Amino acid sequence: MEILQIVTLALVQGLTEFLPISSSAHLILVPVLTDWPDQGLAFDVAVHAGTLTAVVLYFRRELARMLVEWFASFKGGLTPDARLAWAVLIGTIPVGLAGLIFKDLIETQLRSPMVIAVATIVFGLLLGYADKTGKRSKNEYGLLLCDVLIIGLAQALALIPGTSRSGITITAALMLGLKPEAAARFSFLLSIPVIFLAGSLETMEYLSAASVEDAQPLLIGALISAVSAYACIHYFLKLLDRIGMMPFVAYRLVLGIILVVLFI
Repeated sequence: MEILQIVTLALVQGLTEFLPISSSAHLILVPVLTDWPDQGLAFDVAVHAGTLTAVVLYFRRELARMLVEWFASFKGGLTPDARLAWAVLIGTIPVGLAGLIFKDLIETQLRSPMVIAVATIVFGLLLGYADKTGKRSKNEYGLLLCDVLIIGLAQALALIPGTSRSGITITAALMLGLKPEAAARFSFLLSIPVIFLAGSLETMEYLSAASVEDAQPLLIGALISAVSAYACIHYFLKLLDRIGMMPFVAYRLVLGIILVVLFI
């Protein structure tokens, strides 16, 4: 792989994994705009490992508290951190089940450019609606079980390419009354088990292929995706109250229109 391809793909993964702009829409544009060969499954595994590392490092203190309090909850009583840990686990169940049930349908029927274009536009508009109408009255520690299930079901919709996992979970959280930063933080915490499970599946597929890859591009890709994802999380949360979701809504609409023009 050329260094430009490594850097570009790693940055695309690192940034679009957490911004509400659809990673699949961007990844479909990369081969359209370049003549690069397919990067291979091993590289996909590496950059996913990078983004997972970034989000775990960023929330390391919260995760440590959540883990301790989660284990303590088995002895009785639920602290706010224990409740949040359970919320992340419960919220992951719908996307896990949907992935197992609809895996073949997703891989064979829903990966067309037009599906991605329509999902990018429609769910972008829904994000804008949630941003404008959300009550912004509670944080992630105030989530009820029904809220968690709704956000979890929304996350399952992200299996449709073009939806954006972070976009749809933030949309659902805003509609349920969370403040924008709280919605984003819960979305990012929810990403940890999802990225881990997806990366584990890709790793098993890679190992079963029994191919040999040069390790250097993988390490570079993982490092770039980790650094860019960490910076993305930091600045997104820092600027969110100031800029809101509308810049990302506008971006999604433009991106969706570009995809329609390219593939109609």
